[in-house]
Amino acid sequence: MEIHIVQPGETVYGIAGRYGVDPELLRLSNGVPADGTLAVGQTLVVQQVQTFHVVQPGETLTSVARRYGVTLRSLYRNNFWLEGSPAILAGDVLVITYAGEKLGGTYTNGYAYPFIRQTLLSSTLPYMSQLTPFTYGIDAAGGLLPLDDGELLSEARRLGTAPLMHLSTLTEDGHFSSERAVMILTDSGLRYQLIRQIVETISRKGYQGLDVDFEYIPPRQREDYARFIRELRAQLAPSGLPVVVALAPKTNAQQRGLLYEAHDYALLGAAADFVLLMTYEWGYTYGPPMAVAPLPNVRQVLDYAVTEIPREKIYLGVPYYGYDWPLPFRQGETRARSLSNQAAVDLAVARGADIQYDETSQAPWFHYTAEDGTTHEVWFEDARSLSAKLRLIREYGLHGAGYWSLMRPYPQGWTLLNALYDVLDA
Repeated sequence: MEIHIVQPGETVYGIAGRYGVDPELLRLSNGVPADGTLAVGQTLVVQQVQTFHVVQPGETLTSVARRYGVTLRSLYRNNFWLEGSPAILAGDVLVITYAGEKLGGTYTNGYAYPFIRQTLLSSTLPYMSQLTPFTYGIDAAGGLLPLDDGELLSEARRLGTAPLMHLSTLTEDGHFSSERAVMILTDSGLRYQLIRQIVETISRKGYQGLDVDFEYIPPRQREDYARFIRELRAQLAPSGLPVVVALAPKTNAQQRGLLYEAHDYALLGAAADFVLLMTYEWGYTYGPPMAVAPLPNVRQVLDYAVTEIPREKIYLGVPYYGYDWPLPFRQGETRARSLSNQAAVDLAVARGADIQYDETSQAPWFHYTAEDGTTHEVWFEDARSLSAKLRLIREYGLHGAGYWSLMRPYPQGWTLLNALYDVLDA
């Protein structure tokens, strides 16, 4: 696998010819539009096909997989254009294997809201070991707020992705509630009833584990939160179901702030089966323009985390989005809009912007002029920045990657993941 940086005047066909690969496969696997337009500085993931198969009349995807001794999920990953559908026609060309050695196997988890577009969900699930529908919140009485997760669970079962139930302190209006966290963590009766509801929901809906995300917990509930995670694990462990807990991105045990203080890495790392480090949002809606997840910042969190938590328990949080800031930035006034990585590239193409790459933060960015004459600065993720993050999984010996989130298309990201790692089944 190689990452090609588009130079002035280059085309998909010219780049494909340079590497000796099929231009249409190069285009599809990188999310390039049908007209082939590219931005200077854009990345393309280039893979050499090792084995391919031309579909014969009467063959099915299952029979092709059986013939070559590979899984359906691997065929979906190697052929993004299938979009998770088994429908194939005589004459279709399927990639069975790509050339090149991978870094090894890893686990992946991705978050999705129930309103995700169905074809986007289907095309993405083969790259996920686990799917976490977002979210079961907590109501004012301490019970579960419902989630319309039926379609997500059905599609996850079809494509062999293990679903994790997601529990958070989100309220009916979609905000994390410190008050509801305190209510649950300090009332043993409410905790007992909530845990019963969780266990019943997991059993009834076929979830294969639990992901807990309590944010903005008062510092005095630090040990209460760890106790809650231990109680959940005690109920689920006999069935072999893991408990994952999301952690704010800390760099030391004394880090101050409502987001951080109750997230005790040592206590929660011991209480849970796995943790997700939320290593993103340094660049955010109300902050100044910068990378969402600068690599030095991510490393600082990891360097601390592995002193408190066994490495094999850690999911590295991976952002799958960017931000667009109008300039000049004014603290308290400027508000960036979130956009997908694909939309960022498309915007650079439409505005004729050259994509730059910041070597310190290991992230792409560009400026453009909007129709109203305003200058904008965009930071996002591309194959280079995602590769730098994903390689940390092997470097640090982590369990895998947790993607926030699966709601926006970016084919190149999945092409890159598939080139770097074998996605393991949970």
